[in-house]
Formats: sequence, C-alpha cells, structure tokens
Amino acid sequence: MNTDVIGRKDGFIIRLAKAEDVTDYYEQNYCPLDQETARLTGCRTAFTKEEITSFFLKSIEEKDRYFFLIIAPDGRIIGETVINEIDWDLRCANFRIGLYQAAERGKGTGTWATKATRDFAFEKLKLHRLELDVYSFNPGAEKVYINAGFKREGVLRDAVMNGDKYADDILMSMLEDEWKALKNME
Repeated sequence: MNTDVIGRKDGFIIRLAKAEDVTDYYEQNYCPLDQETARLTGCRTAFTKEEITSFFLKSIEEKDRYFFLIIAPDGRIIGETVINEIDWDLRCANFRIGLYQAAERGKGTGTWATKATRDFAFEKLKLHRLELDVYSFNPGAEKVYINAGFKREGVLRDAVMNGDKYADDILMSMLEDEWKALKNME
C-alpha cells in the first residue's frame, strides 16, 4: 500500500515522515517551539535536539504509528498528523495533529489535514474507531474535529492545567459507519 502522500491541496502536502526530515523538523519547529503550540498540545516548552531526534526516528519505525508531516508550498514543515496507538485486533487508534507555525493556524489547513488523515485511517487502514482528546481551552480545535465528523463522548473534568487553572480533557471519536455516512454526504 503506497501511503507516502495522503493529501494535496493548494500546494500543501501531507506525507509520511522520513529519516532525512529530522533536522528540518527540529530546526523549523522546535527552535524555539511556539509557546501557544506547547500550551494547546500539553507538551513541554523546550526540547533538546537529541530528544527530538530520538523521538522522531523512533516514531517513524513504530508499527503502531503513522507519522505524517504537513508541508507548506515553500517546502517548510509546518505541522504533523499522527495515527498512533493502533490496535490492529480491535481496529482502533488515536489521532493527533499539531500545527507548529502560528501563522498557519486559522486558515483551514488543520481542518483539511484532519479530514485527510481521518480518511486515510478509515479507507487505507480499515479502522473501526478513531479517537482523540482535546483540551477545553482549545475550542478552535474542537470545532475542527466536529466539522470533520468526530463526536464528543466524554469529559475528564479538571484533568489538565491551563496555566494555574484546571481545565477539562474532552474525549472524541468517530466510528467507521459514521465516517461512511459522512463521506456519502460530502
């Protein structure tokens, strides 16, 4: 199955990460890491080159993960989409996305990338369930997920911190029959 490129739109592409991408991935996104990206994704605000390199190279080798890069028309890596924690017996997986470049957010790129990765999960991987979680202080992302057909299925109340205040972790998912119905309407 050729899964190298899963989406193209207006010069943007989504393709599998490759080992030779590691330096650009680090330099274009983690030097420094956008503070809003760190807050919205719940990750640390700083990483060493060695940490990123190790994580990146390990991620592209894992058998329960598809690690895609979002590439801008000028060739810059501006984000990623990931299908991970794949349980091949249950045909379910986790989804996550990150747009690292603040200037790229709010332009529809995240919505397009979410839909392209969702379609790959159900069409190519033949998953039954795709799930994600989003923080309550990121309503823009929740809107993207709803627009892509994900449904809210639970809330972990006060499960994360947003600065010095507690916030909720919202659980969402989509099932294959919901995706099929959605694709018939698109």
